[in-house]
Amino acid sequence: MTSNDVDAQPTTTASTAATASEEPRWLDAEQQRLWRAYLDGTVRFIESLGRDHEERSEVSLNEYELLVRLSESPDHTLRMSALADGLARSRSRVTHTVARMEARGLVRRSASTGDRRGVNCAMTPEGYRVLVASAPAHVAAVRRFMVDVLTPEQFRALGEAMAAVAEACKADRDS
Repeated sequence: MTSNDVDAQPTTTASTAATASEEPRWLDAEQQRLWRAYLDGTVRFIESLGRDHEERSEVSLNEYELLVRLSESPDHTLRMSALADGLARSRSRVTHTVARMEARGLVRRSASTGDRRGVNCAMTPEGYRVLVASAPAHVAAVRRFMVDVLTPEQFRALGEAMAAVAEACKADRDS
């Protein structure tokens, strides 16, 4: 919405209730153009990467991302809550994904040692095999749809910008 869009009325949510009496800081035309380009590019990138996984991999993009997180952790194991936080997904969504992957033998769940309330998720040897087999096509798609499309400076700026956005979102969630 730009300052010229007088007919549109923003809705008030719990997170914006405190600032509801303040005048919104509308996006100017350039900010609106860049915001929409970001949204369009993000959706198309994730769709393309997801489609590529469906065609060339034994796992979905979300499942691949989960296996990567496990592969980078000690003993290829993480608590389910840490896995959900690291993936920026709800615990319920991660639980469903893990259940599907567990049925296929890619991961296994077990009670956390020292804290019986916690549940760990561990990558199995089959999960590791699938991850290794999927990685070349995944990296090729990331290059094809993003890395090779951008200049090194654009790619660096994108990474730095998204790191700042991620930190702001984490801080807001934790406040």
